[in-house]
Amino acid sequence: MSSTEIKEAASAMEGEAAPRRRSPLIFLAPLILFGGLAIVFGIGLFSGDASRVPSALIGKAAPAITLTPVEGLQRDGQPVPAFGNADLGKGRATLVNVFASWCAPCKVEHPVLVGLSQTDAVKQGKVALVGMNYKDEAENARRFLGALGNPFSAVGADKGGRAAIEWGVYGVPETFLIGPDGRVLDKHVGPLDQAAAAKLLQRALTGS
Repeated sequence: MSSTEIKEAASAMEGEAAPRRRSPLIFLAPLILFGGLAIVFGIGLFSGDASRVPSALIGKAAPAITLTPVEGLQRDGQPVPAFGNADLGKGRATLVNVFASWCAPCKVEHPVLVGLSQTDAVKQGKVALVGMNYKDEAENARRFLGALGNPFSAVGADKGGRAAIEWGVYGVPETFLIGPDGRVLDKHVGPLDQAAAAKLLQRALTGS
C-alpha cells in the first residue's frame, strides 16, 4: 500500500471516529415548543371574561338529575321542595344556582340572589330561582339559608356531587340559565354581582 493510500485510509478512519456535531436547534426545540404552548394556554386563560367559561351544554337540554329536598329546610313554615328536570322548562326560564354553606364566595354572592328573589320577574313567577346544594350537610345548609335568607323556591340536595358533574360544574358558586324549553341558555362561573345578575335576568325574560 502506498503512502498516499495509507494517508487516505487514516483520514477516512478519523472521519468515522469523529462524532457528528448536532445542531444547537435540536436542544432548543423542546424549549421553543414549550414556550409556544405556554403562550397559547396563557392567552386562552387570561383573555376575555373569566366568568364566561365555555360550556358544552349551551344550547342543549339540561342533563337529567335526581335531587332530594334538603332535610328539614322550610320556607314560610312549609317544607322547601327539591327540583328536577320535570320542573325545568315549564314555559318559563329558571336560574339554577349551585351553592354550598362551606363556600366563601357563595356568602359574598348571596345578597345578590336575595335581591333577585325580590324582583318582580321572580316574585310574579315569570322566572324561577332554585338552588342546587352541593356536597353539603343538611344542617349546615339550613343554617346558611336561615342566617342569610332563602331566595330559592326549591332547593335540591346534591350531597354526592353527581348532579354537578353531569352539569359540568367547575366549582361553586355557578349559575345556569335554563330556557322555557328546558335548554341551557347561559352559564356564569363564580359569584354573581349586580351587573351579572341583571344580565342573566334580562336574558331570562327575553330569551336573547
